[in-house]
Amino acid sequence: MKAMYAEIGDQVRFAKTVGETDIYMFSGITGDFSGNHVNEEFMRTSAFGARIAHGALMVGYMSTCSTMLIDRSLEKGIDSTPVSLGYDRVRFIAPVFIGDTITATYTIAEVEPERRRTRAKVEVTNQRGEVVAVAEHILKWVQRVEGAAKVAV
Repeated sequence: MKAMYAEIGDQVRFAKTVGETDIYMFSGITGDFSGNHVNEEFMRTSAFGARIAHGALMVGYMSTCSTMLIDRSLEKGIDSTPVSLGYDRVRFIAPVFIGDTITATYTIAEVEPERRRTRAKVEVTNQRGEVVAVAEHILKWVQRVEGAAKVAV
């Protein structure tokens, strides 16, 4: 077995049309009922002209990509438990509106076998190919140990 099946350039994509239900369910889960997301009349008079999706929802779609990459590695038989160490350099570059179809692209940019870590560049685009969000994601490929109670990352 290998610790991780990830190489520089490995890539996964996730695409989804952002619906009104996504916005309201995310609001309910997080408690973020900002007028930016749930008040059409308030946003109609803004520079955006309509409600926009939560930036954190875009990070959630980025997380979907990391899960897809992890699933691919698990299918190949890794001897580790991949866990997210977080997202760096997260930026929300353009608004995502209800009805936009976003595509999150997750690309392994760095592999650190000695630290059992990978870094990925994540880019989210809309249906017009405009970049709406970017980030860097760090995965730790934690070695499995029978009976282990706690692991330092």
